[in-house]
Amino acid sequence: MSKRDYYEVLGVSKDASQEEIKKAYRKLARKYHPDANPGDKEAEAKFKEIAEAYAVLSDPDKRAKYDQFGHAGADGQGFEGFDFGGFEDFGGLNDIFDIFFGGGGHRRRGGPQRGADLKLNLELSFKEAAFGVEKDIQVPRTENCETCNGTGAAPGSSPKTCGVCHGTGQVKQAAETPFGRIVQTRTCANCRGTGKVIEKLCPTCGGSGQVRRTRSIHVKIPAGVDNGSRIRLSGEGEHGLRGGPPGDLYIFISVRPHKIFKREGNDVYCEVSINFAQAALGDEITVPTLEGEAELKIPAGTQSGTIFRIRGKGVPYVNGGGRGDQHVRVKVVTPTKLTEKQKELLKEFIKLSGEKVPKGAEKGFFEKVKDAFMG
Repeated sequence: MSKRDYYEVLGVSKDASQEEIKKAYRKLARKYHPDANPGDKEAEAKFKEIAEAYAVLSDPDKRAKYDQFGHAGADGQGFEGFDFGGFEDFGGLNDIFDIFFGGGGHRRRGGPQRGADLKLNLELSFKEAAFGVEKDIQVPRTENCETCNGTGAAPGSSPKTCGVCHGTGQVKQAAETPFGRIVQTRTCANCRGTGKVIEKLCPTCGGSGQVRRTRSIHVKIPAGVDNGSRIRLSGEGEHGLRGGPPGDLYIFISVRPHKIFKREGNDVYCEVSINFAQAALGDEITVPTLEGEAELKIPAGTQSGTIFRIRGKGVPYVNGGGRGDQHVRVKVVTPTKLTEKQKELLKEFIKLSGEKVPKGAEKGFFEKVKDAFMG
């Protein structure tokens, strides 16, 4: 079968820059890497094709020869000794380790592997989020088997070096072609890439070296977190394989609504009701805060909807440096039922204000009063 054009393989144009070629390679390598597609022969073949194309197009000299002579020019330039599995002979292919393992260097399937990160959703009350809280959370995760200490071998025994790959976890196959000798590296089927063979399996984990457990983890939630806040607990994720480091645990915060307070950033808002006498004459009232009650002075002539600020009574900032404010919106409540005495007094009030109350217009007058105080 004839080879596809290398530019077509990577999905780039022939005048693509090195950065564009590298970006396309990273994207495709992440998708078709054997570790992401265990046992998928088609993905493995595509990955090899991608790696071969990148090996040529990422090298200016090889790319120039390929552009001039096609595959014949590329096949004659350094293809002998290609090692698709271990990336030992590809210039620049160590970039794949940045994609999958967070760092450079050579890594074989039988080597240490970092554990997966975990995500947990945690719901807090409004005040827990505002002032912080400590909680014990239950986290199901994969851990190293304590019976075999993660080796997978039964107590009193230990894994043996694989006799097929001699501990490398890989076997090489060489083929002579008209364009040179090509060496391909495959995962050893006998040890599945670990380099070790377990003759007597651990009775607890069945040879996997890991078990599933639920752990109770004590976590401190800082003051000031809000919906969408994320807390990272280093090393509290899945345990790694073959001595690899554990992953991390990410806690995503959601906050239950409060029946009185609403939050905007680090400020909180609430609403209190006063009567129109308090609004007209002024008063000192008690209002709720996140930490109890506080006194608030209402000046004479306050209109419904007026917002007062109480400094420093909001939510603390996560990184310290003070707190937000509390904003209190006053709502002037108009009575719905008045006694005859109250009506007479209000009529007298409007007369003293210089306005006339016509006969039969009492209803309109009271509507005016209500409109005046409700804004």
